[in-house]
Amino acid sequence: MTLKLETPIYGLLAEFDGEHELMHAAEQVRDAGYRKIDAYTPVPVHGLSEALGLPRSRVPLIVLCGGLIGGTTGLLLQYWTMAKAYPLNVAGRPLAAWPSFIPPAFEMTILFASFGAVFGWILLNSLPQPYHPVFNVKRFERATTDGWFLSIEASDPKFEYGETRQFLASLGAKEVSDVEH
Repeated sequence: MTLKLETPIYGLLAEFDGEHELMHAAEQVRDAGYRKIDAYTPVPVHGLSEALGLPRSRVPLIVLCGGLIGGTTGLLLQYWTMAKAYPLNVAGRPLAAWPSFIPPAFEMTILFASFGAVFGWILLNSLPQPYHPVFNVKRFERATTDGWFLSIEASDPKFEYGETRQFLASLGAKEVSDVEH
């Protein structure tokens, strides 16, 4: 007697004809109460994040914090260098000549904000991610050329295989595929 173990699935992946069909399906899936959903498109789609019900990105806050830290660091470093560590009286000017500190502090602001944007984006997106279960679906190769995909994870509290599969098909999906781990 041989025991056959079923492969647990990651979720379901539905392919749609285009941008408008995908947007409509994403709104319907969100309104149906699914929360662990994602969309894969060959081009950026304006409004897709809202249609999926995704929260606002925290990257702008990280960039702001990075810029504030960079500007403050630039000003304090110059003040410490010119007024505390190596005080030089040049032509009777004050040791802390703030107007001359502005260009380097501005550059530090841009540098730290840029680092915040890049590293915040990488960390919040859990990158690098060389493998994802949707790569197991053969048709997913089209996601970078002309494929419009919507996935629902099996870990979603509302996910029930047969019902969810039928729901995705009713939204006008060309094909609904199982995504294996």
